[in-house]
Amino acid sequence: MKQLVAFDLDGTLAESKQPLQPAMGEALADLLVVAHVAVISGGDWPQFEKQVASRLPARADRSRLWLMPTTGTKLYRYGGSWTPVYAELFDDAQKQAIFAAFDAALAATGFVPEQVWGERIEDRGSQITFSALGQQAPLDAKEHWDPDFAKRKVIQADLRMRLPGLSINIGGATSIDITRAGVDKAYGLKKLRDASGIALDAMMFIGDAIFPGGNDYPAKELGLDTVRVRDPQDTLSVIATIVACQK
Repeated sequence: MKQLVAFDLDGTLAESKQPLQPAMGEALADLLVVAHVAVISGGDWPQFEKQVASRLPARADRSRLWLMPTTGTKLYRYGGSWTPVYAELFDDAQKQAIFAAFDAALAATGFVPEQVWGERIEDRGSQITFSALGQQAPLDAKEHWDPDFAKRKVIQADLRMRLPGLSINIGGATSIDITRAGVDKAYGLKKLRDASGIALDAMMFIGDAIFPGGNDYPAKELGLDTVRVRDPQDTLSVIATIVACQK
C-alpha cells in the first residue's frame, strides 16, 4: 500500500497547459480518499491554479494534496486557501546568464519555428522555461512540433555545455526547464518527503516522460515505483486501478 501518489501534470493529468477534465478531477478526488496526492511539474503557481486547484470537485480532500510548481522548488498547501510553504528563487545574475545561454543555443542549433505564439522564455522565479512555440501556442501545433523529443534533445545538449552548473530537463510538449544544480523531480520528491514525513518507499510516481533525458526520469532514478503513461486517458485507468487496490 502506498501512502502517496505523485504525478506529473502536462501530458499526464491534463493536456499541455489545459485544465483538468472533469473526469480527472473526480478521479483525483477518489484517490485522495485512499492516499495523499502530489502534483510536481515545471509550471508556476498560476498554471497550477488554473489547471488543478480550481478544477477539483468540492468533495476532494485538499488537505491531502501537495502542489509543487517549478519542479518542486515551490510547495503549496491548502488551509482554507492555497498558500506557499517555501520558494527557492534564482538571483538576477543567474537569470541573465540563462537568458543569454538560451539565445546562443537557439542560434547554434537553428531550431526557429515558422510561427510563435507569445513569449518563448518565461521567468518562473525558481525556474526558467523555454517553450519552443511560445507560451500561448495551440495544443495541436505543440503536439506536432517535437513528438519524439528529438529537437529538444539537441537544444538540451547544447545548453548543458553552456550551463554546466544547472539542471536542464525536457518537459511538457515543447518545453525545456532550467533549475538550480541538482534540482529535478528527484530533488522535489525528496523535499516532499521532508515536508510530508512520508518515506520515499511509501510513494509512487506517474508521468509521461519517464525515459532518459525526460523530466520525469529522475523519479525512477531515485528508486520510486513508477508508471509511465501515454496520456491523461491512460492515467485515468492507472488511478482507477490504484484506488481499487488501495481499498
